[in-house]
Amino acid sequence: MTVFSMTGYASVLAQAAGATGPAPAGPGAALSVELRSVNGRFLDLAFKLPEELRGIEPTLREMLAGGLRRGKVEMRVAVRAPAAGPADVSDLPMPAALERVARLQAAVQARLPQARGFSVHEVLHWSRETTTALPPEDAVLEAAAQCLQALQESRAREGAKLVAVLLERTRALRELAARAAPLVPQVVQRQQARFLERWREAIEGADAAGRTDAPGAGAGRAGGLSGSGLSPQALQERALQEAATFAIRIDVAEELSRLTAHLDEIERLLARGGELGKRLDFLIQELHREANTLGSKSAALELTGISVEMKVLVEQLREQVQNIE
Repeated sequence: MTVFSMTGYASVLAQAAGATGPAPAGPGAALSVELRSVNGRFLDLAFKLPEELRGIEPTLREMLAGGLRRGKVEMRVAVRAPAAGPADVSDLPMPAALERVARLQAAVQARLPQARGFSVHEVLHWSRETTTALPPEDAVLEAAAQCLQALQESRAREGAKLVAVLLERTRALRELAARAAPLVPQVVQRQQARFLERWREAIEGADAAGRTDAPGAGAGRAGGLSGSGLSPQALQERALQEAATFAIRIDVAEELSRLTAHLDEIERLLARGGELGKRLDFLIQELHREANTLGSKSAALELTGISVEMKVLVEQLREQVQNIE
C-alpha cells in the first residue's frame, strides 16, 4: 500500500459546457476546482463555493471523506468568465440584462433619492455579470473527482519522499545503537579496574599506617587491617560487588534492544503503507524515551554523545511523521 503525505495541492480547469443560467456560457468559460491540503490530527474539510452551488456541498464532503483520512483540506470552486477581447456588437449586453439593471437602479433610487445613477462602466459590468452561466452540478462533481485524484497522486509523491527520509534516519539510529553496544562492557571493565585499584590503595594505606604504628610493625599491620573490620579478601569482594552493581546500573542493553525493536516496527509499517501516521507518532515517542534513558545511564562521554545524536535524529523523525496521513 502507498504511504500518503497530508501535504498536497491539485487544480483542475475544465470547460463549463452545458452551463445553466440566464444565458449560456460563452466560448472560453471555464470551471476551476482547487484542493489544498496540509497536516492535521483529523480530517478537517472547508469549502469555498459560489452560493448557487452550496447545494452540492454535502456530496463534495462525502467524496473527499471517502478518499482522504487525515489533514486540513480546502476546496475552492469558481467559474471563470471568458477573457474580454476587443469590443464589438457581440459584446453588447442583452436588452433583458439592461432592463434588469435599470429596475435595480430605480429600486435603489426610490429608497435613496440622493443616490447617483450607474455609470456606463458599471452598467456593462453588472449586466455582463448577470449573463454569467453556472455549470451543471454533474460537471462540478466530475471536475471535483478529477481534482481529488490529482491531490491523492500529489500526496502519494510527497509520501514517497517522506518514506525515504524516514528510512535514512532509522538507518542512522541503527548505526548509533551499534556503536553504543560495545561501549558498555568497556565502561564496566574500566570501572571494575578502578574499584580494584581503590582496593589496592586502601590495603597499601592500611599497611603503611600499621608500619608507622608503635610499638611494632607487625602488630601495627594487623591492627591496621583489623581496624577496618574487614580482611583483604572481604575488601576485594566488596570492590567487585560495587563494580557489579555499577554494571547493572549503567547496563543499556535492554534499552538498545527495545530501540531496535521500535526501528523494526517503523520499517515494517513504512513497507506496508496505508494509514499509519498515528502509529508512527507513538513509536517516535518510544524512541525518544529510550534515547533519554540511554543518556541518563551514560557513564562515559562517548555514550553521552551517542545519546545526543539519537535525540536529534528522533526529533527529525518526529517532524517528518507529523506530515504522514
